[in-house]
Amino acid sequence: MKKLILTLITPLLLATATPVYAQEFDVAAKHAIAIEANTGKILYEKDATQPVEIASISKLITVYLVYEALEQGKISLTTPVEISDYPYQLTTNSEASNVPLEARNYTVEELLEATLVSSANSAAIALSEKIAGSEKDFVDMMKAKLLEWGIQDATIVNTTGLNNEILGNNIYPGSKKDDENKLSAYDVAIVARNLILKYPQVLEITKKPTSTFAGMTITSTNFMLEDMPAHRGGIDGLKTGTTDKAGESFVGTTVEKGMRIITVVLNANTQAGNPYSRFTATSSLLDYISSNYALQTVVKQGESYEDSKSPVLDGKEDTVTAVAKEDIKIVQRLGSRAQSSISYTPSSNQPTAPLEAGTVVGHLTYDDKDLVGQGYVTSDRPSFEMVAEKNVEKAIFLKVWWNGFVRFVNEKL
Repeated sequence: MKKLILTLITPLLLATATPVYAQEFDVAAKHAIAIEANTGKILYEKDATQPVEIASISKLITVYLVYEALEQGKISLTTPVEISDYPYQLTTNSEASNVPLEARNYTVEELLEATLVSSANSAAIALSEKIAGSEKDFVDMMKAKLLEWGIQDATIVNTTGLNNEILGNNIYPGSKKDDENKLSAYDVAIVARNLILKYPQVLEITKKPTSTFAGMTITSTNFMLEDMPAHRGGIDGLKTGTTDKAGESFVGTTVEKGMRIITVVLNANTQAGNPYSRFTATSSLLDYISSNYALQTVVKQGESYEDSKSPVLDGKEDTVTAVAKEDIKIVQRLGSRAQSSISYTPSSNQPTAPLEAGTVVGHLTYDDKDLVGQGYVTSDRPSFEMVAEKNVEKAIFLKVWWNGFVRFVNEKL
């Protein structure tokens, strides 16, 4: 079947929006990237592929593995966690900890909250020890997960992002005394995207400006949240990071114009009189994205694309209409002249009757020609499942027999 191709017509510029083109916008940070989470499309980048220190942003990987352990039933939110001497002793160092652990026993839920809201390093280490038995073994899990996501240029030496100097004799075997975790902005975007798409419940914690831990109030390090000094409406995450090597860094996320946007700002430019440089840079980046990109629905749920059909073997009908499993949306740059296209391809494994409505029978692929950097943080072009619009009953015996005979002749003779 021929692929159906449609050249997309670029949306008209909004009357109130004046796009700022990428070459005219320079985010105030050494490294940055912005992506739309659901599609994985890169919307902006600046020196985004160089691995650099990321400080406490490392905890996003740690938290992902905590949620994974919860999903696998290895722990529950109410599982008690004993605080070993290693993370407990760090609580006496103001450079390493901002949450006391005097009770020496807390639940997974309490430690997860402390890790995400106040960026508590000892809480993160305690969780890693509970899940893997030691921080060293947990770091091995972190490395394996990054490789699973296709990230091969990372340096991971601990669960927290602290400089090894602070950890004393507890550093990862083979690492240097002043090593820190390193990822590129591109890699961080992949981590953040995997976290919020697989475990969106994390946002219920990261959107809190304050929380309670062991009877005390803890305050978020994300000053873009509601009632915080650099508040921007809609921000519901995600994680800050600060060390001497990493500078002031921030991974933010919000929904603007229907797009779930993830921003990564690493080593923000410090500004005299502005203690919120990373948040100011993030807000400027979001302004750029909002004024230059829009989400477009190309096929609504339950509708076909250009009368797309897929062949059906041995059915009373030879084809079935393929419809969108859910709304199919793409992100487009306002004013772009790129000749992007959409094509429908039936499944390579031709479905056989009886066929139930809702069965995947093909895919709609978006060939995006307006790319920033590598285009997408996903490996493949955006592809969307299309399903059978209705049931297709099996044909009468004679037709099924004849179809089988024809196939045998074509394949064997």
